[in-house]
Amino acid sequence: MKFDSPLFDRIRVKSGLHRRQSTDGAACDWPGCTCAATHRAPKGRLREGEYWRFCLDHVRQYNHSYNYFAGMSDEAVAKFQKDAVTGHRPTWKLGQNGKQTGRAQAANGRVFAELGETVDPFGVFTEPGGQARWRAEQAQTSRTVRNAERKALDSLGLEVDAKPADIKARFKLLVKRHHPDANGGDRTNEDRLREIIQAYNYLKSSGFC
Repeated sequence: MKFDSPLFDRIRVKSGLHRRQSTDGAACDWPGCTCAATHRAPKGRLREGEYWRFCLDHVRQYNHSYNYFAGMSDEAVAKFQKDAVTGHRPTWKLGQNGKQTGRAQAANGRVFAELGETVDPFGVFTEPGGQARWRAEQAQTSRTVRNAERKALDSLGLEVDAKPADIKARFKLLVKRHHPDANGGDRTNEDRLREIIQAYNYLKSSGFC
C-alpha cells in the first residue's frame, strides 16, 4: 500500500467526540434514575419494536438479566427454536401446497393433462392432439445416490433401489438381531448395532424412508 496515495487525502474521520452516543435529552427509564438515556433496550417478547431508554449503567444491568423466553414452557421454547430455522414462516412438503385432484379445466374449456396427481395448467406436456405425452410412471426418474447413502444402504444389506418400507423392515430386523436384550445381555455386537442405527438415521434424514 502506498501511503502517499491521493486516496488518503480524501479520507475524513470524525473525532471521538462526534462518535459518542448522542442523546435527545430524555432521562433514563430506570426507576429513580435521572441520568441521560444514551442507550435503548428491547422491551421483550410480544413487544417487538418497543424499547426502553437507559443510561449506560442501567442498560448493562438490564441486559445482564434479560431473558427473551421468560414465562415460556420448555415445549414452547423448543417450538420457537425450530420455527426460527425457517424464519417463523409456514412450510410444506414438496408437492403438498396447491396440489389439485381430478381434472382441471381452463376458462376456454381446454382440459389440462392430468399426470397422476400433477396438473399441467399451461399444456407444457400436452401434444397438439390433446394427448399427454408424459406420464407419471415415466417421470419416475432414477434418483442419484450419493456415496454416503450407498454406504448406509450397504450397512443395512440393501441395494440402492430399496423401498422405504424395505429399509424400515430391515432396520427393525437388524436391531432385534443385534440388541443386547435379545442376546442375553451380550454386548459384543454393540458396534454393529451402532453402525446400523447411524445408517438408518442418515437414510431417514436424506429422505430415503
